[in-house]
Amino acid sequence: MKNTIVKKDWRHKLHEIIYEADTPMGKWFDLILIFIILLSVVLVMLESVTEFDEKYHGALLTMEWIVTIFFTVEYIARIISIRKPSSYIFSFYGIIDFLSTIPLYLSYLVAGSQVLLAFRAFRLLRIFRILKLVKYIGEASQLRTAMKASRTKIAVFIYVVIILSIIMGTLMYLIESPESGFTSIPRSIYWTIVTLTTVGYGDIAPQTTLGQFMATVIMILGYGIIAVPTGIVTVEFAKHGSKNKAEDQNHLVHINTQSCSSCGVEGHRDDASHCFKCGELL
Repeated sequence: MKNTIVKKDWRHKLHEIIYEADTPMGKWFDLILIFIILLSVVLVMLESVTEFDEKYHGALLTMEWIVTIFFTVEYIARIISIRKPSSYIFSFYGIIDFLSTIPLYLSYLVAGSQVLLAFRAFRLLRIFRILKLVKYIGEASQLRTAMKASRTKIAVFIYVVIILSIIMGTLMYLIESPESGFTSIPRSIYWTIVTLTTVGYGDIAPQTTLGQFMATVIMILGYGIIAVPTGIVTVEFAKHGSKNKAEDQNHLVHINTQSCSSCGVEGHRDDASHCFKCGELL
């Protein structure tokens, strides 16, 4: 019975360090993890530089093995420190952790799998999970709420842009000749989208006066269109920010980084004693 209690305490402490950021050890672990993630991404980029890789290939490979072993140990620790390992293994970040760790091993086991090394760049996505310190939670929750409230308006806006692109592209196909690059309606729609978003690759350009006039109109529309999604989200962000301050000013502040040791769910309030999903004691 005594051994069981000790084992439970050990897993609980490991869980607090790895999954949470409210304790000093948890914060240090997250800071170290951020540094190693950024280092691993830099290594991936340096390996893509042929001259650099040829000169320092041995050193880069050694550092990559150190990083990979660290992530392997961390991945195993995350599995054994939670009572329901499947809740982590099959979660979004669990899959990201696996995909960013396994490629180096596969490169030695499977022929032609070196291309999978690029998946190591997925490690950068892990920073979104690590940046869950208390001072970021309120802003992240408010932004998520604003994005969710804006999704219908943004969807309608995108639908309008698609219709506008199809109409303008069809007109440009009728106005311009194939010699100008407008060889089909889909290609003309491609040019319209490139022009509307002010990207302007320059691979296709109108030659007629009417076509250039249409291009000018599309360019002007592009400047207005780019600002619309930003404005929609900004309004919702400000609206929900004012609402939270007026109706429940401390709601976001009370949310901490505590993670359930059973199901792994996060976002508990400071005064919570049980997990709101599975009821496990926190």
